[in-house]
Amino acid sequence: MTNNPDALVPSAKEVMQQIALAEAEEAEKQARAQAEAEAEKKALVDQLRKPPGTSDEEAIRRGLEIIHRAVKNRLTEVEIIRFPNELCTDKGRAITGTPKEIYQFWDKYFRPRGYKLRVQIVDFPGGLPGDIAMTVSWS
Repeated sequence: MTNNPDALVPSAKEVMQQIALAEAEEAEKQARAQAEAEAEKKALVDQLRKPPGTSDEEAIRRGLEIIHRAVKNRLTEVEIIRFPNELCTDKGRAITGTPKEIYQFWDKYFRPRGYKLRVQIVDFPGGLPGDIAMTVSWS
């Protein structure tokens, strides 16, 4: 340790440089996280654009598992999928890919048995339509 106070106290300019460096590192970290999130969302949208090609038997089994789990928890409805509005060709009505296949499957097997399907925009980031949820109910 030195007895020279000038060596102990950094200049205001040096302190500001340290702050600027820390802020730049944080901004870079946030930019990387944002880029990763956007890449994950794009991969999800690309995956959901394609119909899954699941057999009817497998889809029924999965659907019944979801419903039985909800009933066990005394629920009368359950959200079965949530997806970005990019899967809608008109940003909210005309669904494609996996969500469209889920709708057609519900229409064919579950609707005739009294199950209801609600499709709605569930968030509005920046005041614009965001994610869409499909919810099945039986009450």
